[in-house]
Amino acid sequence: MAEAEAWREYLPLAHRLADASGAVIMRHFRQALAVEDKDHIAGFSPVTVADREAETAIRELIEEACPDHGILGEEHGHERPDARFTWVIDPIDGTKAFITGMPTWGTLIALQDRGEGIIGVLDQPFLGERFVGHGAGSWLGERRLRTRRCAGLDDAVLYATEPDMFDRAERAAFDTLAGRVRLRRFGADCYAYGMLAAGCVDLVVEASMNIWDIAALIPVVEGAGGRVTSWEGGPVGADGRVLAVGDPALHAAALEILAPAAMTKG
Repeated sequence: MAEAEAWREYLPLAHRLADASGAVIMRHFRQALAVEDKDHIAGFSPVTVADREAETAIRELIEEACPDHGILGEEHGHERPDARFTWVIDPIDGTKAFITGMPTWGTLIALQDRGEGIIGVLDQPFLGERFVGHGAGSWLGERRLRTRRCAGLDDAVLYATEPDMFDRAERAAFDTLAGRVRLRRFGADCYAYGMLAAGCVDLVVEASMNIWDIAALIPVVEGAGGRVTSWEGGPVGADGRVLAVGDPALHAAALEILAPAAMTKG
């Protein structure tokens, strides 16, 4: 299989994974269910049976269709880490939104080829919306997605999931950036990246992100014409800091503000 065409081979499976996870999750959304706190020290980190069952459903389909592929998921760990192809899964990104009935959560499914994202899926089954990014661009259903042009920071709309995701230095840099933009909003989780790809948002700036939080969103944003990097301008890495821009012309201005904080421990 030609490397440039690998996404075509596995795109139908990515859709099947999203269908399966959505069917599981929708049995639990806006229903009474137990919530477990995964991290009692660093802050409230909820998980539910919906998260775990959805990831299990995805893993079972991957094991059946591609038993040689790696799988990295938030809830059930890493299998076959040396595989060429790895599926990176967050069954419910935005569990806090999920348990409060808000529809800004999503299922994130990425396929990486030797660490490079070749397919990204953001699925929101309650709204019936599926954002898909791959080698031919980004799509919301049958609609081709394009990020919008933005003349400068003073015209930009900025999103982040929550202010508590930043340490002290990061928060100071974020607040400086937020003071330069037209509108700052919190609370959209992964859905903010979908809206960035759709041309409704200009910047998403976050920290404390894991690979499963962002892997699927990079192909969605970049397939629509945007750019996703670390706060230092390179690939998103283990420090968990993410800068996503719809108009690449905004990238340098945002980096000028954010990069110094990336060199500082909180």
